[in-house]
Amino acid sequence: MRGAAILLPAIVAASCAAPSPAPSPNVVLFLADDQGWGDLSIHGNTNVRTPNLDTLAREGVSFTHFFVSPVCSPTRAELLTGRYHPRSGVYATSRGGERLDLDETTIAEIFDVAGYATAAFGKWHNGSQPPYHPSAQGFDEFYGFTSGHWGNYFDPPLDHNGRVVTGNGYVTDDFTDRAIRFIEDHRTKPFFVWVAYNTPHSPMQVPNRWWDRFEDGNVAQRHRDPEKERVDHTRAALAMTENIDWNVGRLTERLAELGLADDTIVVYLTDNGPNGWRWNGGMKGRKGSTDEGGVRSPFFVRWPRAIEAGTVVDRIAGAIDLLPTLAELAGIPYTTVHPIDGLSLKPLLEPEARAAGGWPDRHLVHHWRGRTSVRSQQYRLDHEGRLFDLAADPGQRHDVATERSEAAARLTTVRDAWIAEVLSELPDEDDRPFPIGHPEHEFTHLPARDGTTLGDIERSSRYPNDSYFTSWTSPDDAITWDVEVLAGGHFEAVLHYTCGEGDTGAVVELRLGEQALSGRIDEAHDPPLVGMEHDRVERIESYVKDFRPIVLGTIHLNAGRGTLTLRALEIPGRQVMDFRLLTLRRLELPA
Repeated sequence: MRGAAILLPAIVAASCAAPSPAPSPNVVLFLADDQGWGDLSIHGNTNVRTPNLDTLAREGVSFTHFFVSPVCSPTRAELLTGRYHPRSGVYATSRGGERLDLDETTIAEIFDVAGYATAAFGKWHNGSQPPYHPSAQGFDEFYGFTSGHWGNYFDPPLDHNGRVVTGNGYVTDDFTDRAIRFIEDHRTKPFFVWVAYNTPHSPMQVPNRWWDRFEDGNVAQRHRDPEKERVDHTRAALAMTENIDWNVGRLTERLAELGLADDTIVVYLTDNGPNGWRWNGGMKGRKGSTDEGGVRSPFFVRWPRAIEAGTVVDRIAGAIDLLPTLAELAGIPYTTVHPIDGLSLKPLLEPEARAAGGWPDRHLVHHWRGRTSVRSQQYRLDHEGRLFDLAADPGQRHDVATERSEAAARLTTVRDAWIAEVLSELPDEDDRPFPIGHPEHEFTHLPARDGTTLGDIERSSRYPNDSYFTSWTSPDDAITWDVEVLAGGHFEAVLHYTCGEGDTGAVVELRLGEQALSGRIDEAHDPPLVGMEHDRVERIESYVKDFRPIVLGTIHLNAGRGTLTLRALEIPGRQVMDFRLLTLRRLELPA
């Protein structure tokens, strides 16, 4: 057995990448949300048609055993940094636990320093306020949302480089349109484009064009435990998958039309296992699980100039490998502040390198909410210490820990070393404040998701990501944020609110230390909840409304840490308002 240092290979500081076959290939990186390994026709699913993704796999390399994290934000953190997610401070999917530590080096920063035009379109989910915002993490352009999930997929409010804008149509189509436009505008220089779709994550919304084929269709292939499956949810997820496939096809076709296909590395993967009990190749587990079905992802890489079409790789690999792999394929020497855990997969991608052999044995570790499992090339040790020979038993049905005691002991040692070395990097308590007033960014957004309430204020859903605050009825009630003002100055404070006709006139105060601002909610705005008219399956997330911005006024904030508090001074009606978002806009650069 190799030691723990081999378990967690470190690439410290500079990694000297070999030159690519020609200068500066473009990169387009697709990431789907909650789509399982089994949601593609190329993997044997006869319920769904994914011709464009199937073609992408056949025209490049397909990994049969590629792994991500059990849920969204940890996978994104590993993809961005090449490091296991606990190392970068990511331990949750909301309320600040999804944020990357600020001393991490991201893949976007590496490509940006190398002279690439960089952009992200879609779901970010690794922090909202600069310097956690994607615009401060190496991306020249961002269009999408920074939250973990969103409440409406048709014409929703979105974030464009920090400014609140209104989306155009169905979000997956809109993100693809924006990515294509960016590629068209930057086709004369190398670009790195991350298209991070938020589907088929719930709420299960998809246009009729894609739903019609599934609405009353037969789902022939079922989950291995069919009594667990919600067939209506499966239909919606597969309809959303077919929409993703169409959009991937639109973008790759445009690359060909622009003459860029041969010089563009196109990558496709998903962020965790399926978000429902549906056909997944007979694997055990789904999203949230550290078993095979919760962490196995499609992984396709197409680069016609350098990767032989039809290549199939059976070596285990994971999201931590994306950063070193893409940097080396692009010929970019890079420096990272911390050692990374991933390996460059270039020896497995290119025919000459693959023929040379020498790929090391390795282990991949998967962790979520106290459950840790270890994957070797042949085995998985699950979070309860059971061992499965996946070469003979891909469904994890037969525990072989007793008869394969040496293998079980080896993987147990790997697990214990990972917990001691990696998981221990997470502090016992997250003491990171929400930063506001970054001197290089005009806007800071403080959503209800990141707030804490005092009194009887309620969330619209127990899932915070797209929630708002309601039932605000008392002067004893308040909304607070633990913040740090990075650079002092004057800020315009804007509330995104709704308020019934009979509840206007409330006076609210925004306070940080001795600095305070008050204003009156004097305009009624009481739109209905939306979202249910588009849902194909009843949701668990919050419904949303058309929250209106109202300028509360201007406040001077001094640099430093404190509790930012929003409370009501006068409540003439039944309640103050429903609250979704506080935006602080810097009015001048600090002296």
